[in-house]
Amino acid sequence: MTETMPGVSVHHQEPSHRVLRKFAYLLSAHWVRETLAALFMISLARHNTTTYGEFMLALSVGQILLFVAEFGLNQHLVPLLVRKENEQGDILLQVSMLKGMLLACECLGMLFFVHWQGYSHGLKMLVFVLGIGVGMEALGSSFFVAFQVDGHQGREGKIKAIGATLGFGYGLSLLYLGAAPLIVAFYKIVETAANLAGVLFTSARRTSLRFRLPRISHIWATGRGSIVFTLMAIAAILYNKANIFFLQRFGGPTYVAQYSVTWEMVDGISTLTATLLLKNILFPLFVKLWETDRVELARLIRNSTEWLLAAALPIMFVLFIESDRLIGLIYGPAYGDAVWMQKYLVPAIAIGFMHNLAAYLMISMKHELLLLSFYLGGLAFNIMCCVVFIPANPLLGSVLAIVLTKAVIAVATVSTCQLRFGLISKTALYHLISTATLGGILYLISRIYLFREASEILALLPILTLACYRWREFNKSHRAHLCQSILR
Repeated sequence: MTETMPGVSVHHQEPSHRVLRKFAYLLSAHWVRETLAALFMISLARHNTTTYGEFMLALSVGQILLFVAEFGLNQHLVPLLVRKENEQGDILLQVSMLKGMLLACECLGMLFFVHWQGYSHGLKMLVFVLGIGVGMEALGSSFFVAFQVDGHQGREGKIKAIGATLGFGYGLSLLYLGAAPLIVAFYKIVETAANLAGVLFTSARRTSLRFRLPRISHIWATGRGSIVFTLMAIAAILYNKANIFFLQRFGGPTYVAQYSVTWEMVDGISTLTATLLLKNILFPLFVKLWETDRVELARLIRNSTEWLLAAALPIMFVLFIESDRLIGLIYGPAYGDAVWMQKYLVPAIAIGFMHNLAAYLMISMKHELLLLSFYLGGLAFNIMCCVVFIPANPLLGSVLAIVLTKAVIAVATVSTCQLRFGLISKTALYHLISTATLGGILYLISRIYLFREASEILALLPILTLACYRWREFNKSHRAHLCQSILR
């Protein structure tokens, strides 16, 4: 908080968190990667539905390995790196060793799981190769977190862009050459290896980093502090991916492909915001401001919430209305079931925006145990939904299981933060509801007289206007004048 001392003048300065610049660095790299990933996955989906379903199943297993190691330790890593008394090189080495041990245990669990599920030999090998490739991303992510804390998002973006180009370039080349799926699957290991080489080379050139072999007691102390985060990560990734494994069991890889086509589109948008804006940029700010300036933190949170909701509504509208064209144009006629599934899944975008914001805020406030209880409850609820809904109707059951689970958890996390910070005011909520209602009325009336595209554009104008306005306010909030004391 601001303090002054008698006889000392207070200087007014305009601190900028440079959110837009940092977001632009990561967004550019993300779009390079996501464009290449989209080209690869669309090519794979059009090539063979069954192979695409098996790839998505294997990637889901890899994402479990990655998320458990990455989320569990990276969330604990941010406050450790923020503290000036900690030696950055020591902390990074300790976390990397912990991740390596955790990944080794997870790989053993992965081998047991695929054997227990009775997968074919080819599917087992595919799961192993892609699982290792995705899971090993956790080793390089520790250094990316250090870049983010130091404000070097541009450095991170360059490394990721180069790694994605090499990895997906390999995958696309082998796919068009007609290579076997298992050979193509090594694209993920190529990308991960390139990222690891990039972060190690870059870190070695930074004279401020000194790596020393840590003591076992120090490793244990760091690992003990991340146990709650690791359990949280296990619960979170399982409730996000459990329906995939139920779907494979009761529907097979073709059903997995139908679900994955639309879920990748919906979840990709949520991940873009959660990873780039919330995790990589706002979360480190939340941690710092919680310790230094909670007034600024409250303002940042409210502006972030209002902008995220204003941005979510037009995205949801387009994906809902244009689901038939989007799925057919991108993936072809073989994915007809994905069209109606996407209409059910679009609420997950707004739910995901709000939940991820609330979750990172709860971690910043050191409410990890409460958040863990929400995640464990959500996992239990998700398993129950999968058991009840999926056997009778695999596709509809999978959609209902994930949307209902995300909604239940979001209610818990958002309500907690609303009581503490007032995430969204009544005025902001009124603006959102009124502009969305106006857009809906314009759509219903104009579709009678105008062609489809014109009525959709007309419907989007009110909420897009609000979203642009909220974005300007969101940016201004980081440049507000704050009184800073020279002496504390």
